[in-house]
Amino acid sequence: MLRIKEVRKSQGLTQSQVADALGIHLSNYNKLENETADISMSRLQQIADVLHCEVVDLMEGHGQARTVTVKQHVAAGIWKESFEWSEDDWYEVAVPHDPEFRGVSLYAAETQGPSMNRVYPDGSAVIYTSVLETAEDLKVGRRYIIEIERSDGLREATIKKLWQDDTGKMWLLPESDDPRYQQPIDVSGAEGDNIRVVGRVVYSVRREP
Repeated sequence: MLRIKEVRKSQGLTQSQVADALGIHLSNYNKLENETADISMSRLQQIADVLHCEVVDLMEGHGQARTVTVKQHVAAGIWKESFEWSEDDWYEVAVPHDPEFRGVSLYAAETQGPSMNRVYPDGSAVIYTSVLETAEDLKVGRRYIIEIERSDGLREATIKKLWQDDTGKMWLLPESDDPRYQQPIDVSGAEGDNIRVVGRVVYSVRREP
C-alpha cells in the first residue's frame, strides 16, 4: 500500500495540481494514487519530488521498503583500481520491498557522465543484484553492471544492455547520446581485455541535489 493520497492531502495539494506537476492526465494520476495501475520506481520518485518528500515516505509500513547504500560509481571511460568511495560519501536510497528479491542482496552505484544517459541521467542511483549470488542466466534485453579490466590491471565500470545480433553473437549495447560511448562491445572482450558481468540492474532512482 502507498501513502500518496495521505501525503498529498497533508500538503494541501489537489490531484490536479500533482498531475499537472507530473505532466500527466488527471485520470492517469488518479490510477497511480489509487494503485489501480502499476507504478514504476522512477514515477514514484517523481511523485516524491513533487510532494517534497522521500520515496520511503510514500510507502505504508516498514515492510514496504528497503534501503540500499550507494557506495561507488559507474562511469565509462574512467579507469581506476577501485570504484568504491570513502565511507563519508556513502548515502542510502529506498526501493520497494519486492518479494522477488526477498533474501537477495541488493547493491547500488551512482552513474557518472553521459555514457548511459538515454536511460540513466548523470547522478542516478542504480540498484542491482549480484549475478554470482543469484546464479541467473544472462538474458537479452536486460541491463547489467559491467566491469572491463585492461591488461594493465585498471578497470572501468559501466552499464550496458545485453543484445544479440542476427548471427546469434552477443554484444553489450551502450545507451548514450554521446558519440564517444555508442560503440557496441563484444561480450568476449577486445584483445587483452577481460569483461565481467557484475550484476543485473533492477531499479534506478535519482538522488536529490
